Amino acid sequence: MALLRGSHGSPFEISHEGDEEVNIKSKAVLTLERALQNLPNLNADASTDDENKPKFHTGRLPNKEGKPKLLLMGQRRSGKSSISSVVFHKMPPAETLFLESTSRIQKDSMHSFMDFQVWDFPGQLDFFDPAFDVDGIFSGIGALIWVIDAQDDYLEALSHLNAAALHLQQSYPAINIEVFIHKVDGLSDDYKFDTHRDIVQRVQDELSDNGFENAPVNFHLTSIYDHSIFEAFSKVCQKLIPQLPTLEGILNLLCANCRMEKAYLFDVLSKIYIATDTSPVDMASYEVCSDYIDVIVDISEIYGWERPPPDDEAEQALPDAESTILLQGPRFMYLREINK
Repeated sequence: MALLRGSHGSPFEISHEGDEEVNIKSKAVLTLERALQNLPNLNADASTDDENKPKFHTGRLPNKEGKPKLLLMGQRRSGKSSISSVVFHKMPPAETLFLESTSRIQKDSMHSFMDFQVWDFPGQLDFFDPAFDVDGIFSGIGALIWVIDAQDDYLEALSHLNAAALHLQQSYPAINIEVFIHKVDGLSDDYKFDTHRDIVQRVQDELSDNGFENAPVNFHLTSIYDHSIFEAFSKVCQKLIPQLPTLEGILNLLCANCRMEKAYLFDVLSKIYIATDTSPVDMASYEVCSDYIDVIVDISEIYGWERPPPDDEAEQALPDAESTILLQGPRFMYLREINK
C-alpha cells in the first residue's frame, strides 16, 4: 500500500493485489466509507458494548425515530398553524387567514441536512393531563416552541408557558424553550419592544422565584409577513445540529480565503439557513439571499428540465446548479448548489 499526492496535493490511497485492477480512493472517500461502516452500530448501547461505539459522528441523534422533534405549542389562534404552513408548506402568508383552528396534533417533516419533525399541538389541549403520555410527548424532543400572540392579551398564555417551563426544567432540563412573540408586524416599534421586554421579565421572574436562574429560554420577535419567522426557525434548528461548529469553521475559512462578506448554508425548500460564518448576521443580507433563492427556484421550475447523461463528445455540464447576480457597486452574490 502506498500514499501518493495528486496534482493539487490531495492524498490518495492506492491498493493493489497481484495483477488485479488498481483501486484509487481519495482521503475524503475513505473517511466517508469509515463513517458509513459505523451506521449499523449507531444505536448500540455504549454502556454495554464499547467496541460498537461509532468513531465518526453520523449526524443523527440517538432517539427512537432518529429525528429530533420541535413542538409548536401555545393558545388558540396564536398563529401556530400559520407558521407551520408558511415555513414548511410554502403557503403565501395572506392565505393563512383562511386556515381553520387545529383540532388534533399535526406532524410535519423537514428533510434537510438533518431531518426534523414539527408537531403542531392544538391550543385547547392540556398536555399535562394524566390522560396524555407526557413522556411520549417530551422525550426525544429538541426544542419546545411556544407561540404568543403579541396583539392579544398574553397573560393567560404566559401562565401556561410558565407552567410548561417549570415542568420541563424539573423533568427534561436539556430541552430548549423558544418563545416566539408572534404577530409583531402590526405593532409600532416602541410597543413591540415594550411587549418583548415585559414578556421576558415576567417569564424570567417566574423561573427565578422557583429556583431556575439560568433556564434555557430564548425569545424571538416573529411575523409570517417578513423573514423574521425564518430567522427564528434557523436559530432554533442550528442548536440541534451537532456539526454546527465544524460548519461554521468551514464557512469562516471560505469567507477568509475568498474575501466574502457573509456566507450562508441554506435549506432551499424552507429557506432556513443551517449554518453561517461567525460574523454578525445582517438581517438585510439574509433577506436578499432568501429572496434570491426564491428567484432561482421559480426560474428553475419554469425553464429547468431533467438533462440526459452527457455524451463523451458533448460539452460537459456542471453537475450542480450555480448562479451569480450583480448588486449595486462592485458587489455580487454567488449561489452554489451542494446537493439535490
